[in-house]
Amino acid sequence: MKYGFFDDDAKEYVITRPDTPQSWSNFLGSTEYGAIITNNAGGYGFYQSGARGRFLRLRFNSVPMDQPGRYFYLRDRQSGDYWSASWQPVGKPLDQYHSTCRHGTAYTVIESHYSEIASETTYFVPLGQTFEYWRLKVTNEGVRPRQISVFTFCEFTNQWDTFQDQVNLQYSLFIIRGELTDDRLLRIAIQDNLTPGTEGFSLHDNARHCWMSLVGAPLEGYDTSREAFLGPYRVYSNPWVVEQGQCTNSNVYGDNACGSLQTSLDLQPGESRELLVMLGIGDARKTGKSAVTEFGSLERTRTELQKLKNDWHSNLGGLIVEAPDEELNHTINVWGLYNCLISFAWSRSASLVYNGERDGLGFRDSLQDILGVVTAIPEKSRERLELMLTAQLSNGGAIPIVKPFEHRPGHEKAPTPEEYRSDDCLWFFNVLPANVGETGDLGFYNRVLPYADQGEATVFGHLRRALEFNLERTGKHGLPCGLAADWNDCLRLGYFGESLFVAFQVRLGLTVYAEVAERMGKPDEVKWALAQRNTLDASIQACAWDGEWFIWAIGEDGTLYGTKECNEGQIYLNTQVWSVISGAAAPEQAARCMQIVQERLATPYGLMLSAPPFVKTPIDVMRAVVFNPGIKENAGIFNHTQGWAVMAECLLGHGDRAYEYYRAFMPAAYNTRAEIRQSEPYVQGQTTYSIYSPRPGNTRTPWLTGAAAWAYFSATQYILGLRPELDGLRIDPCIPSDWEGFSATRRFRGRTFRIAVHNPQNVCKGVTKMVVDGKEVAGSLVPLDLPGSEHRVDIWLGK
Repeated sequence: MKYGFFDDDAKEYVITRPDTPQSWSNFLGSTEYGAIITNNAGGYGFYQSGARGRFLRLRFNSVPMDQPGRYFYLRDRQSGDYWSASWQPVGKPLDQYHSTCRHGTAYTVIESHYSEIASETTYFVPLGQTFEYWRLKVTNEGVRPRQISVFTFCEFTNQWDTFQDQVNLQYSLFIIRGELTDDRLLRIAIQDNLTPGTEGFSLHDNARHCWMSLVGAPLEGYDTSREAFLGPYRVYSNPWVVEQGQCTNSNVYGDNACGSLQTSLDLQPGESRELLVMLGIGDARKTGKSAVTEFGSLERTRTELQKLKNDWHSNLGGLIVEAPDEELNHTINVWGLYNCLISFAWSRSASLVYNGERDGLGFRDSLQDILGVVTAIPEKSRERLELMLTAQLSNGGAIPIVKPFEHRPGHEKAPTPEEYRSDDCLWFFNVLPANVGETGDLGFYNRVLPYADQGEATVFGHLRRALEFNLERTGKHGLPCGLAADWNDCLRLGYFGESLFVAFQVRLGLTVYAEVAERMGKPDEVKWALAQRNTLDASIQACAWDGEWFIWAIGEDGTLYGTKECNEGQIYLNTQVWSVISGAAAPEQAARCMQIVQERLATPYGLMLSAPPFVKTPIDVMRAVVFNPGIKENAGIFNHTQGWAVMAECLLGHGDRAYEYYRAFMPAAYNTRAEIRQSEPYVQGQTTYSIYSPRPGNTRTPWLTGAAAWAYFSATQYILGLRPELDGLRIDPCIPSDWEGFSATRRFRGRTFRIAVHNPQNVCKGVTKMVVDGKEVAGSLVPLDLPGSEHRVDIWLGK
């Protein structure tokens, strides 16, 4: 079933049916002032932190879905009939009510048609501001004059800390006030007797303020009390105030606050009227008044919206692809990268699923997120990379959560030994070469940055400590210890249990370290890294190959996991694909284990993380047993890992299989059958139900997931083969054999490369000829010593 379509020219996804299987959402604003909005105007707002800065309330996992939100209620003053400018919350019958939602790059437009009245609502946060716009246009499409009352509604939190707001009600129900100021702005105040908060979020004992204003129409009433607006035993679909047709001018004093502003529109046939709502943080008497004075006009909203679009679209323009698969084009050119940019900004801190349990930037999540945006925003990705380097500890480990709004390098407390995760700093060896390859700045490795707890080192020194952290913590078989967790948080091996996945990561890290050391003229470091790699290789081959695939791990007690003898979790995806990515697998091992992946783990919806599922395995060994079979780490399809399998198959030259795997988890491939996936067909989800579940293909936890970065990275740098390197742009595709080629425009270090790949022999991989600006160049690396800023590159694949 199809619920919408991609409009790449406008860089929007257009939802044509509001009754989507799940709430299909979008992100507004920035890491300073953020907001989430759904196709039915549900969602919430937050300042800096989704957990401790939430000022607009949402009830998570509730019925109906995604309520409350940012609503306009429209009421016909003659008939008394009322509806909402989005299908929900009123929910008129869909044979009478028609709605379209256009999710764009940090803005959303919802259009509706009901009872010969059309409405168009545009929501966005202006660049660099701490307030949001709701712009409403109402049109009389009938042949008779209409009198329409308009009511706004949002629900403010009583405490910006979500735990205090939702759980500690004996406190939070008694600290909020609301009123209309002399300047006709709503003023919402929390703990108004106290000093406004200036100390971040570490203290609750500060005042917090929000404001709301109506522009472009006369204010005829207001309410700041939720109970007064909704009425007793009523819900958002039938508020008492809207039904009666008049606000009560309530001033909330304890209990729960809302923001409702009332006005009237008299419309002749064919006439349109526009009005504007502004909502932000800060005291209405000063901050709100100033914002309305400067930004409070319909013309200014149009200017600010265009600025917003221009800014976002410039980030999306670094790579434009025209491939034979239109669904891939949608993914690469707009939504795949936009998804990466949002995940990069918010890590796992705020969505319709993440409800404040992860406050800040998860160390390893945020490192991997950089891979998805390094080509689009190399400078900002460098800033984030530096932040994460300063979250590495002097022993080479890392603090698990980085809170940018209160991070203090050199003064952070180290975790206890039992809390260290073994994979944290190993992601540097994926991310740093990608960033340096994009920027060409080899000198970055000499930059001195502090550790989180004490001391400092060059970036190159940070890398050495990252490797030493794992090399100093090895088990009886010479493999790195899994510690509290490797990538898989469910794995419980005992502190000295050994992780083969981490062993492969360390091997890749040693290879990268040796290559960087070679470029920096450090032969002793090269020698050290290669010697360590040789030792690790011997350990891997001595204990980790099970005859047809690589094992999973070795418990502290010596138990082998992921072998033929195991009844559950017999084969594990990560160790197979990383044996190829790291170069640890011998050619025959690589071929065999990837064939086993295809035979044992492949489904129409993606590759299962492991199989068979865990049912009887003790929880102190594998916590995945808590999940239903076929979901998440328990033989589910963990989408984070899918890009790794694509990379591995591309490294082996298997373009047909790599693309088969890619399409299986590519959201856009489900646009015409959205009832299978259910989540948004324009962004990645964390987990998909596998064939071991009764609902294979269902996808959950959308938007904020490492799947976004690895999907974009594997598609652009491995399938399309457009890899930035220190000495130039490598073009080495691995595509489906039935593609005749593709074209791409790539911005790279201030130049624009217009690339055409030709595949006359219908192969998957193998560059036989490259022509740059009309001259043949040996190999597949486009050099940078070219005159001018625009270049044409033609690549031929063949045998």
